[in-house]
Amino acid sequence: MKTCLATLALLLAASPAPAAPVAYAIDPSHTFPSFEADHLGISVWRGKFNKSSGKVLYDKAAGTGTVEIVTELASVDFGLDALATWARGKDFFDVRKHPRAVFKGSLQSPVDGVPTQLAGELTMRGVTRPLTLTIRSLKCIQHPMLKRDYCGADAYGSFNRDEFGLDAGKDYGFSMNVDLRIQVEAIAQP
Repeated sequence: MKTCLATLALLLAASPAPAAPVAYAIDPSHTFPSFEADHLGISVWRGKFNKSSGKVLYDKAAGTGTVEIVTELASVDFGLDALATWARGKDFFDVRKHPRAVFKGSLQSPVDGVPTQLAGELTMRGVTRPLTLTIRSLKCIQHPMLKRDYCGADAYGSFNRDEFGLDAGKDYGFSMNVDLRIQVEAIAQP
C-alpha cells in the first residue's frame, strides 16, 4: 500500500501543472475602438475613440478569459471637429453625465486553442445591452523590447445605437445600426 501511495505521489508530482491565466493591461497607445454609422442613407460616417484602457485575463491553454475595455467618449474623433463637439454634447453622448463606454466580456468558442468570440455587455449612457463580437484575429508574441508576452486582436460586431438613447437622426431615416471594431493590444503584467 505504501508503495502504491508513493508511486501515485511521484506520478502526480511529475504531471505538468495546468497553465494559469495571465493578466494583461490594455496598451492605450495601440487600442482604438472604431465605428461606422449611416448618414441619411447616402454615406457612411467613420470615427474612432482616441483614449481607451482596460484589462484582459487570458488562459492561452484553454483559449478562454475575460476582457474589459473602457473608452473615454470625449475622445471621439470623426476627422471633423464640429461633429465631434456635437457628439460630446447632451444631444448625443452627453459626456458630462456619461463619460465612458465599457465593454466587458468573456473569450469563448476556441478553435485550435484561439478564441473566436467575445460575448459580453456594452454599457453606454447608463444603459447595458448584450453584445457579442467576432474575433477576426488574435496573436501573442514576446514583445521585442519589454521581453514580456504581448497580444493583439481585432474584434468586430454591431449594435443598434437607439437602444442606448443615441437616436439622433432616426426621424430623418438614419439607420440606427453601428458597426463596431475594436483593435486591441495588451501587455502581460509582471
